[in-house]
Amino acid sequence: MSDIKRDSFTEKIIGCAMRVHSALGPGLLESAYQTCLYYELVKSGLNVEKQKPMPLVYDGVHLDIGYRIDLLVEDNGREVVIELKAVKAFTDIHFAQIITYLKLSGVDTGLLINFNVKSLSQGIKRFVN
Repeated sequence: MSDIKRDSFTEKIIGCAMRVHSALGPGLLESAYQTCLYYELVKSGLNVEKQKPMPLVYDGVHLDIGYRIDLLVEDNGREVVIELKAVKAFTDIHFAQIITYLKLSGVDTGLLINFNVKSLSQGIKRFVN
């Protein structure tokens, strides 16, 4: 996938997130942002799965131990894992979580989005596996 396609795809997702943040602002629960972002992404014509189960494969066995991707967005064969937060600031564990989800899912692009910021541009980090 070219960087231009990846960027335009993630920029479309980020635009949806910015609409949600502009309407709601910071201070709500992560679940509220997830529901509204899901709605915006679907409204924009993207295929979205909410709370997609993420099995862990250990020793060749698929183990369902409760990992879930907040949102998995697909468009024309391209996929992006979205991990949402409503926290004071990102920590190393948030970065490790999305990197692990990319590894487990086989998806190469992820967005970590923190809605608990004054300006959403300060709360977005893009990951490429």
